[in-house]
Amino acid sequence: MAGYMFSREPKTVALVETKYRKIATQIPTPGTKEIIARLEKTESRSMQGQFPIIWDKAEDFSVYDIAGNKWIDFTSTIFVANIGHGNKRVSAAIKEVLDKPLVSTYAYMSEVRAKYLEKLIDFAGPPFGKAFLLSAGTEATEATLKLIRMHGQKIGKKRPGIVTLNGNWHGRTMGAQMMSSNAEQKAWIGYEDPNIHHIDFPYPWLVSEEQGEEFFNKQLESLKQRGLNLETDIAGFMLETFQGWGALFYPKSFVKAIRKFTEENSILLAFDEMQAGFARTGKKFGFEHYDVSPDLFACGKGMGGGVSLSGVIGRSEIMDLPEVGNMSSTHSANPLVCAAGLAVLEEIESKNLVEETARKGEILKGLLNDLKSNYPNVINNFYGEGLISSLIFSDYENQSKSLLASKVSQKCMEKGLLVVHTGRESIKLGPPLVITDEAIIEAFEVIKESIDEVLQN
Repeated sequence: MAGYMFSREPKTVALVETKYRKIATQIPTPGTKEIIARLEKTESRSMQGQFPIIWDKAEDFSVYDIAGNKWIDFTSTIFVANIGHGNKRVSAAIKEVLDKPLVSTYAYMSEVRAKYLEKLIDFAGPPFGKAFLLSAGTEATEATLKLIRMHGQKIGKKRPGIVTLNGNWHGRTMGAQMMSSNAEQKAWIGYEDPNIHHIDFPYPWLVSEEQGEEFFNKQLESLKQRGLNLETDIAGFMLETFQGWGALFYPKSFVKAIRKFTEENSILLAFDEMQAGFARTGKKFGFEHYDVSPDLFACGKGMGGGVSLSGVIGRSEIMDLPEVGNMSSTHSANPLVCAAGLAVLEEIESKNLVEETARKGEILKGLLNDLKSNYPNVINNFYGEGLISSLIFSDYENQSKSLLASKVSQKCMEKGLLVVHTGRESIKLGPPLVITDEAIIEAFEVIKESIDEVLQN
């Protein structure tokens, strides 16, 4: 988002009316900039910078603004609305809790909490036996950090080392940002944790599937050269299931080499599944693409169907490391979020969304491949699994790749399609999993039109 500012001034654009899109006014809709100005007076600047659209309602895979313009949503509000916006099953579950009424219980128990956790653990499957619920994704990665280090202390590790990947992202709180590698964004902390270590990410343009294990062994060697004893100084590895900005997955051989190393050295393997979980990639959880089973994983976003729900799921003996009261949260596992979370799982199962997402993902890949073939000098490549993917742009003539991506994102918005504007050389695509095949195809027609117009201008 940084570095490119979307104009707030209403602009006359081509009018659109299809089955899935409607643009009937100037864009941004008149009145938009006044509401943005009101927000700027009262809200932290850090919340600004997105598309100048005032959302009024959202249903399934459609977003409407204050003038009734309608967009195909390829953002899922950053991969939250997996089961669709305003899902009726989730809304009914929340209404039942509100009508009871029983909204907040702190750590005091409720039956819906028991039902949800039973369903969640059943959905995750072996070897996962217990979960700890929270409100935000960054809380879940912090809890994972805590559990890894508690386990390391329990088994006698000399240092509580955690290995993470350069370029990965784990959240905005202190521990989560220390595990992330963006030096500028964590400069506010004032120091580096000497027991958090970063290794290089095996980018697909650098490391092939056949080279994954060799690449990992080189990273181990780099850790040794920094003075680490690999057996005693590392308590865990934390992997973002794919690197977010480009939906970049690891070579399977790389992850399998990590799993083998961690098992041989009493080291925990954890995944950050925020963007990857709950059917998003065509699997229940994204780590399944690597044919490994971690010891624990953090999840959120699509977990709650729009309400603030996150969690850590893991092996029972790890989840039970904190003593009673040593890991809790004021709003953790409240009846409202448990009811919503339960409805999400029921919706995933009743609509067969894991398999359907895998099927739709193949349609998406075919369309992405067509785009790449049609614009070989503009589109460098595409990546992703299921209904999470990226388009990576190249520098073209006098336009930088990041500027091209931003301009194409804006054109899509003006035509009735919302994509994820990353602020760098990628556009991310992640529609709600309930989107129709027909709407996916129409969205790619919009992307093609947008690229054409940006290049012509």
